[in-house]
Amino acid sequence: MSVAVVLFTADLRLHDHPPLRAALAAADEVVPLFVCDTAVHAAGFDVPNRSAFLADCLADLDASLRRRGGRLVVRRGPVVEEVCAVVAECGATQVHMAAGVTRYAHRREESLRGALGERGAVLRVHDAVTTAVAPGTVTPAGGDHYAVFTPYFRRWSRERLRETCAAPRTVRVPGAVRGEPLPRRDGLSGLSPGLPAGGETEGRARFSRWAGSGLSGYEERHDDLAGDATSRLSPYLHFGALSPVELVRRARARGGAGAEAFVRQLCWRDFHHQVLASRPEASVRDYRTRHDRWRSEEEAAEDIAAWREGRTGYPVVDAAMRQLRHEGWVHNRGRLLAASFLTKTLYVDWRIGARHFLDLLVDGDIVNNQLNWQWVAGTGTDTRPHRVLNPVAQGRRFDPRGAYVRRWVPELRDLEDALVHEPWRLPAAERARLDYPPPLIGLGDGLARFRLARGRD
Repeated sequence: MSVAVVLFTADLRLHDHPPLRAALAAADEVVPLFVCDTAVHAAGFDVPNRSAFLADCLADLDASLRRRGGRLVVRRGPVVEEVCAVVAECGATQVHMAAGVTRYAHRREESLRGALGERGAVLRVHDAVTTAVAPGTVTPAGGDHYAVFTPYFRRWSRERLRETCAAPRTVRVPGAVRGEPLPRRDGLSGLSPGLPAGGETEGRARFSRWAGSGLSGYEERHDDLAGDATSRLSPYLHFGALSPVELVRRARARGGAGAEAFVRQLCWRDFHHQVLASRPEASVRDYRTRHDRWRSEEEAAEDIAAWREGRTGYPVVDAAMRQLRHEGWVHNRGRLLAASFLTKTLYVDWRIGARHFLDLLVDGDIVNNQLNWQWVAGTGTDTRPHRVLNPVAQGRRFDPRGAYVRRWVPELRDLEDALVHEPWRLPAAERARLDYPPPLIGLGDGLARFRLARGRD
């Protein structure tokens, strides 16, 4: 009886899973395998919020497999060692997995291919599982990747997406393969109080609800901070609990400006994946250096601490940072404002901000987190690298009634709308009664320092 292994990584679903479909077609029995990778733990990426969400995803995946006669096999240890051990236990001749784009993913695939080959097994890597269009599919003439989003989006939009595949009806798993207990979120400390539940079942239900109520108005409302009109699907996409191909197809089927705007955001994920696939060093180094002389972590220690705590004195920035800590998620407009304030107003290295976001974001990944931070810092793919977002003007525009600020900065909830984004305009006596700090720096002073540092004064 033939056996194949499917190694789940960032694709924790049964619907539209090409590696699983290929394994089921190639073998009589299949081992659905997830390895709790000790290398991820050693690198500090299994932070509490993502560990809890991952535990939900694995529990849901296991439950879905059991309804189909199978189960999820969980192992702990180095990935290559554990995969090879499972192959030896069940006599598998093939291992199927989704392609990755990070440096670690490339090394993992290379090591797995070599180790399996020594044991008479083959590794089959499948594209377009974690993206709608695989990195390297859309390339410019004379280049290996697009460095600017808009021309990439035009080409990407013309690509014919592969057909999605249904979840399998039956999965037969060899009984002799040893598994370990599923991870649990019980006992994890340091979780954000408002952390969402993970898993494919929850993700699909969320998309269906939002598609029926929020998709049509997405174009007009996605920047509305208080309206909270975004899909909130990014954690499910990060863990692969939802298929980006399926989301693009379902959104296009509904049609309309809102669906087009949503698809554009999904394209941004693919854009970043193709950038990092071609320039893996951009996860830690400037994609386009501006020769910044960032303030050192020691020099800016008090400012960095105030930014992390949501005590900068700029209400919309502080609201975003407090939402991040409470939910493990933050509105995309809030992410932009918080990142711009740290890198350009405070002139602090983007890597410091990116690390803090990775410590808390349930959707935090190397691809989108690092490249979004670089976009804002002006060291990435932004065609206007020296733009600085004014938190007061942005607050007035995207939170005109101050509802978002009042939700997350309750010290300011009693201020009138005209003052909620500029509490320093209060008379001194009233300002003294607020438990809210003055601005860390004047916006004009921060802008002047940034322009001087970038040689644009």
